Amino acid sequence: MKILHIDSSPLADASVSRLLTKSIVTALTAAHPGQEVTYLDLAETPPPHLTGELMQVVKFRNLDALNPSQREELARTDALVDQFLAADIVVIGAPMYNFSLPTQLKAWIDRVSQAGRTFRYTETGPVGLAGGRKVIIASARGGLYAGMPYEAALDHQEAYLRAVLGFWGVTDIAVIRAEGVAMGPEARAKALAAAEREIATLVATLG
Repeated sequence: MKILHIDSSPLADASVSRLLTKSIVTALTAAHPGQEVTYLDLAETPPPHLTGELMQVVKFRNLDALNPSQREELARTDALVDQFLAADIVVIGAPMYNFSLPTQLKAWIDRVSQAGRTFRYTETGPVGLAGGRKVIIASARGGLYAGMPYEAALDHQEAYLRAVLGFWGVTDIAVIRAEGVAMGPEARAKALAAAEREIATLVATLG
């Protein structure tokens, strides 16, 4: 079994989402020894954001007369898609920044969302091509949003990830959430303890 471990927070050791992804992957490998883990740090090596020029290459795959930098970007994109599709379990560290995602994670999504590889268009609408893998989202939030009246209006983090993954055909999605982590040391500790319990339960259910 292959695990793809993705971090996107630029906060290094201060990052809650990084703590969660590390705990999840550690628990998975302890429960199932011998798994192959590939690590991708999007804060350390972020894919460049799409520009008009890059979209012609990596989204529309205009392959005529590519210059060296364009060929490099196309190779980078193909490698990220290959990496995602090769994984049986994908663990994504996704902190909430201003009700959304870190831009580094959005840049990765823009690369992996590839017509003909992770989805395709048909006469009846888009069809996901990337099912058959499990995605675990390690969600970190400074405030409290889950179950709150304004959650639907402000959550462009977990909701967006679920929407994109569903568009790719991924339906086996689990969320390990630690929220309220900016509301003081006690709230942070409580959130992390609850997340650790959820991780243990999740890994146990994977058999």
